[in-house]
Amino acid sequence: MAQPFFFMDLRTGDLEVSRRFYAELFGWTVADVPAGPVTVPMFVDADGPWGGVTQLADGDDRRPQWIPYALVTDLKDAVERATELGATIVRPRVDLPAGSVIVIEDPEGATIALWEHAPAASRS
Repeated sequence: MAQPFFFMDLRTGDLEVSRRFYAELFGWTVADVPAGPVTVPMFVDADGPWGGVTQLADGDDRRPQWIPYALVTDLKDAVERATELGATIVRPRVDLPAGSVIVIEDPEGATIALWEHAPAASRS
């Protein structure tokens, strides 16, 4: 079986504390990566970004957590199937240049992001 998760996102209440913690614990690098007109903090290695670091917004009552991203071929179908199986949508669809994502919670409350790559022509 192929690796089921292709990307990870750390949701944190304090970006600098998390950056320092993972750098000191594992030697991981967090770099500010250009994303359109802004930069976003991402875990990177020699092959490029492999994970994101997202600052929780003020007033967001969710606990800091890691969210794995699972690749799907059809986001709409995957979300329909997930909700049929008891999942709930935590974050509605967001379309980005590289693809689209919907964040769900499984029936027990575990969070996972479903990701569909954008067509190759729109990513270039």
